Amino acid sequence: MDLLPTSLGTRPRLAVEIRPEGVVAARSEDALAIVSAVAYDELAEGVIVPALKPGNIAVRAAAVTAVRKALEAVALKERDTTLVLPDAAVRVLLLDFDSLPPKTAEALSVVRFRLKKLLPFEADDAVISYQVMSSNKSGVRVLAVAIPRDVLAEYESLVREAGFEPGAVLPSTLAACAGMPEIDTSTLLVNAGDCSVTTAIVQGGVLLLHRTVDLQAEGLHERVMAAAQAAAEAAEPSLPLVDAAASAGEWAMQEPLNGYGVLDDSHIQARADHLASKILADPAINLEVEIEARTHTAIEREVTQAVSVAAAYFEDTLASAPGVVLAAGTMGAEMLGRLLRQAGFGDGEIRVREMIEPAMLGAGASGTRVPHGWMAGVRGALRS
Repeated sequence: MDLLPTSLGTRPRLAVEIRPEGVVAARSEDALAIVSAVAYDELAEGVIVPALKPGNIAVRAAAVTAVRKALEAVALKERDTTLVLPDAAVRVLLLDFDSLPPKTAEALSVVRFRLKKLLPFEADDAVISYQVMSSNKSGVRVLAVAIPRDVLAEYESLVREAGFEPGAVLPSTLAACAGMPEIDTSTLLVNAGDCSVTTAIVQGGVLLLHRTVDLQAEGLHERVMAAAQAAAEAAEPSLPLVDAAASAGEWAMQEPLNGYGVLDDSHIQARADHLASKILADPAINLEVEIEARTHTAIEREVTQAVSVAAAYFEDTLASAPGVVLAAGTMGAEMLGRLLRQAGFGDGEIRVREMIEPAMLGAGASGTRVPHGWMAGVRGALRS
C-alpha cells in the first residue's frame, strides 16, 4: 500500500478523492497527468465524517452511490484507482532522526517506534509509510504518514462496493503537492474544506511544513451555537476567538488544531440566500440565523489563522513572505484571497491562485463544471 505521493512505480490512470463535501474522480492517459475526464458528485452534510477512528462513513449507501457515479463517469475499462483520503482521517508528520537503517523494513520499524509516542491511536494497528525528505551530516528528515487500519478499510470498502479496486492511497494535501506546478520560489499550499484546512510549504520539491487544522475535533459548531445563544440573551455580539497560545503549542507539536468547516463562494451565497428567505418567512428564527452567521465568521477566522501560522513559519525558516499561495480543496482561490485581504494578510500583496491551471486539463476536462479546487488531489494522484 502506497501512502506517499512520490514512491516508485506508476499509479493507476484513475483517481478518486472522497471528501465530506463530495466525491471527485478523474482519468489521465499517461504519467504527465493531463486530466482527460473528470466528474464529481456532492454529498449531503454528515455522510462522510473524517476522523482518526472508525465511523467515518456515516451514511454508507449515499457514499457508495457517489463513488460509483463519479468513477463510472470517467472510467473506460479501468477498475484500479488511486484513492485520495481526507486529511482529517490521516496523520502526517515530519520527523528528524540522527540516522536510519539502510534497509527499508528496518527503517520502517524505527519510524513506527517513534510514532508510538506521537500518534493519538495505536501505531501497531496503523498502516504507516515514510519517505526521506533530506539526508545530510546533521541527520535525516522523514515524512511519515499513518492511518488506523480500520479507518483505511472503511474508505477502501467504499471503492470496492462501487465496483472498483483501490491501489495507492494518498492523503489529500500530499496528493495535491504531487501535482504542484513548477514554481521557482517556495510555495504555500492551502487545502481548505468543510472538515479541515491544511497548509503545506514546498521548496524545490521538498515538503517543509504540513499542518492540518481539524475543523471538527472539538466541535466549534457547538461552541459557536452556545456563544450565539448566550449573545442573543445578553445582546452581546462578540464571538470568542480560538486561544492563540493553545494554537501555538499545538503547532509546535505538529498536532491538528480544531475548528469547523470551510465553504466556497457558491455554497456561502446559497446559504445566505436560504437564510434571507427564512428571515422573511419567520422573524422568530433570528437566533438560528445568528448562529449560522457566527459559524461563518469563525470559519473565516480559522482559515486566516491557519494561513497566518504557516506564513510565520515561512518567514522564520525561509526569511521571506510567501509570494504565491496555491488554493486547493473546496474553497476557491477567489474566496481565499478575499479572506486574506480582509485580514490584512501580506499588506494586500499576497497572490492567491488556483492550484489547477488550464494546461493541466485536456479537451475532455477543460469545459467541465467541476470547480478547479476539487481537482487538485486527484490530478496530483494521477501524476507519477
